[in-house]
Amino acid sequence: MPPITDREFARRDFLNALVAVSGTALVSDRFAIAQESAKEGKKTKEPVPLNKQGTVLLDVDGKRLLLKTKVCLREGVLEMFCCLKQTKEHESILSLDSEAYVVHTGLLALGAKAGSPVKFQPEYSPPKGTRIRIFCQWTDKEGKPHREPAEKWVRNSSKRFFVELFDDKPAGLNLKEDSELKWDEKNKELYWFGHMTEKQRDSFLAMSKDEKYRKAIKRFFDLTQPRQLDSPWVFAGSGFYLDEANGTKSYLAEGGDVICVANFPSAMLDLAVKSTAEGENNLMWEAWSERIPPRDTEVLLELIPELDEKPAKPSEPSK
Repeated sequence: MPPITDREFARRDFLNALVAVSGTALVSDRFAIAQESAKEGKKTKEPVPLNKQGTVLLDVDGKRLLLKTKVCLREGVLEMFCCLKQTKEHESILSLDSEAYVVHTGLLALGAKAGSPVKFQPEYSPPKGTRIRIFCQWTDKEGKPHREPAEKWVRNSSKRFFVELFDDKPAGLNLKEDSELKWDEKNKELYWFGHMTEKQRDSFLAMSKDEKYRKAIKRFFDLTQPRQLDSPWVFAGSGFYLDEANGTKSYLAEGGDVICVANFPSAMLDLAVKSTAEGENNLMWEAWSERIPPRDTEVLLELIPELDEKPAKPSEPSK
């Protein structure tokens, strides 16, 4: 029998903790079956379901974890890409009928390494862990199958305020009362909300020759143009909350934070880039409605750990 590695011990310890939290050995049994098949080089004809609902399946041969989800939101700002059912559907594109610990366990079974969630104190530290590629599979109303990266369903949010601070009002700027571009005389701020068209940009540029003002208008325009999400997801791993009163542990991701696009210390999968979760008008990402199938469409998510690459490094936010 081959020796048990430190990583296997770590996985076993974490699995035991999750089983204790969940009160069931179902995942443990199926996890063990899948692990033995992988070690012995056996071919599993079908992915192994890890929960009673059959919504989380371990595909050992395909080296991927499959999640059976449904579309719950097609328009609006986002904190999640996928949440647990009956948790955060108002800010997540997909929902999953499962417990979060089952997904975590499946990723461990594939060899993914949980890193660490985002930290905000004493200074910002981005999420870390194995990079996880995510693909969406679904069938449209004509029966045509589709498969594409999850990033295609998310774009930078334009449904928020963009602000530029000035020392004084730009020379020649005279905005009408009903103008969508606003000047705050008290705070010396120029601000804009939402998407800016080329026609609006050109119109605003013609209002003043002030160099800083013109740079601000061009910046507002650039930031409000649709851009697909280009930051990687990493297996941050969430964490546990210990109730000191009774000594019980709770897995934080059970609050719904399965696949996040805004940084949360409770996130299981998070973006390896700074992405604020404070205030609806400050959220950085929104659903790309035109690319997302109708509500209640069944979507099979593929979670594929990139085991041959180094852990994803933090990337800079899109400019």
